[in-house]
Amino acid sequence: MIHLYPKKEFDLPLIAECINPDVFQNETCEKIEQLKIWEGNSQKKLGELFKVEENQTASQPEKTAITIYGDMSKVRKIGACMQNGEIMIQGNVGMHLGEEMKGGKITVHGDAGGWAGSMMKGGVIEIHGNASDYLGAPYRGSSEGMRGGKIIIHGNVGSETGAHIQNGMIKIYGSAGQFAGFRMRKGIIYVQNDCGGRAGACMTEGTIIVGGLLESVLPTFSIEGVRKKAKIEEDEVVESPFYLFLGDLTESGKGRLYVAKEKNPHLRIYERLL
Repeated sequence: MIHLYPKKEFDLPLIAECINPDVFQNETCEKIEQLKIWEGNSQKKLGELFKVEENQTASQPEKTAITIYGDMSKVRKIGACMQNGEIMIQGNVGMHLGEEMKGGKITVHGDAGGWAGSMMKGGVIEIHGNASDYLGAPYRGSSEGMRGGKIIIHGNVGSETGAHIQNGMIKIYGSAGQFAGFRMRKGIIYVQNDCGGRAGACMTEGTIIVGGLLESVLPTFSIEGVRKKAKIEEDEVVESPFYLFLGDLTESGKGRLYVAKEKNPHLRIYERLL
């Protein structure tokens, strides 16, 4: 187990792609301290900014585990492209957490900045706080969204969660902002509480489940019926009636939008179309 402790409060953004179990694997603390990291426009050694300690055990695990302590709100790209191992962050973390992640697990005991899990392909990210905009979404101008893996948020998220998602799962146990599942192609997005407007805009396939209030359903969705429950994954099913809408018809879409019936009495007008 490798432990990282910041030596100061960071005022400038840090680009820290080197904080990655694949990079740390089989390296000594001295080698890890020599890794390059950007602070603003200055390149520095990791050891100049972080105290590095290793917790020696009788039997070392095959996969590297990293624990980071303190406020990492200015630190970006932790765990980018990681394939194995585990990262645990005891505090908030900055943008692009787990970008293009392929495997392993990242756990955050705090909040995460924008683009967490951007273009993710595998592995698990679990955030025990809030996440900002563009969770699991690609950069502006790109359509290469999340392709696999799982993101679990125990708080709220911002806008455009799961934009361009092609596969994988996003579970949010709080509320979500506007445009959840924008241009979604496949995969599952579950929002336990309220969801902002325009959910599923331009989606072609995939499933969005909203367990709380959804102010309105886009007029380019058609109601399919009422379902007694919504299945999130094999061991997680919401036993409550849901309106099922199909769309987005502007894209000849076959996406499924489940909206909790009891939390959305204003959607009863759709029942006369059944």
